[in-house]
Amino acid sequence: MATSTNQNTKMETVSQETDDGFIPRKTKSRKRKLPKEQTDDQQSMETAESAPKRPVFPPISGDKLTGGKTELRKIAVPANRYTPLKDNWMKIFTPIVEHLHLQVRFNLKSRNVEIKTCKETKEIGALQKAADFVRAFTLGFDVDDSLALVRLDDLYLESFQVQDVKPLKGDHLARAIGRLAGKNGKTKFTIENVTKTRIVLADSKIHILGSFQNIKVARTAICNLILGSPPSKVYGNLRTVAARSSERF
Repeated sequence: MATSTNQNTKMETVSQETDDGFIPRKTKSRKRKLPKEQTDDQQSMETAESAPKRPVFPPISGDKLTGGKTELRKIAVPANRYTPLKDNWMKIFTPIVEHLHLQVRFNLKSRNVEIKTCKETKEIGALQKAADFVRAFTLGFDVDDSLALVRLDDLYLESFQVQDVKPLKGDHLARAIGRLAGKNGKTKFTIENVTKTRIVLADSKIHILGSFQNIKVARTAICNLILGSPPSKVYGNLRTVAARSSERF
């Protein structure tokens, strides 16, 4: 009797466990295990087929890119920049010839600075850099400030007129230019120092030298002054912009 009761209890427990589903069914995996060497070979073959090797070419020189032809750029020099150009000619001549490996001369008849490539020219963008450097000097920037265009890649020049922002004439135009300059150039220097740019006010023309983002900030400040905003409000806006830029970096 004891054996029969034990068997009954075992059967009850087995039936309960199967009904509740707590005992999972054991199944043997029929996959054939490959040795590690074969799996590594297959993975290497897959990666080799999926990612083909990139071709490696040597850097091409500027002379070969132009096909051996010389390129020439002419930059017109206004009359008010003849004397500064004559005084600072060696500072302009040295970086163009020694660092950029270009040929440069000042044509007395046409009053142009002519820049030409030669066999020693290696950089493709050397001619454009030299042209921007000379053009920045002719617009009124200092030689040292203009030289940054040769040394750095992310610097640009932007020029616009006061009339592009607001059509002003006579005394209204003169007052707008006075607001841009400020007393003893205080407003212009403040915008330059905050935005890390260089600004030239040539009559009604405005030239800005700097990076793209800094030019944008300086241009908005100048446009606000032209439209009639008081300098104190523009200073406040510049202060907030300077705080944001300092937080970023």
